[in-house]
Amino acid sequence: MALLRRGSRRIVVDDIAYRWIVRRKPTHAQDGGYFLSYGVELEGERGAVLVVRTDHARPLNYMGVPSKAVLPSDVERAIQLALARGWEPSAPGAQFQLDLSAG
Repeated sequence: MALLRRGSRRIVVDDIAYRWIVRRKPTHAQDGGYFLSYGVELEGERGAVLVVRTDHARPLNYMGVPSKAVLPSDVERAIQLALARGWEPSAPGAQFQLDLSAG
């Protein structure tokens, strides 16, 4: 699964370019304020997509749960952690799930 280029942001980690995006339309659980997730992939290559689940709520969720923006520094830390846990962004395959939620 490739990420949409439109709306995605570029980030460089250890001299390697990636693109990341927060899904435009939330899932029901995300809209309820339970969590926020985003996807990361290598820029210009097809491979395994990293899906990061956070413990903070999505902005404008219908439950009114306070939210926190995803910062580039958060994305950089998630990429480094996923790489340390075995994510191979250039290898084809299933999504790599990284759960950073408290629960």
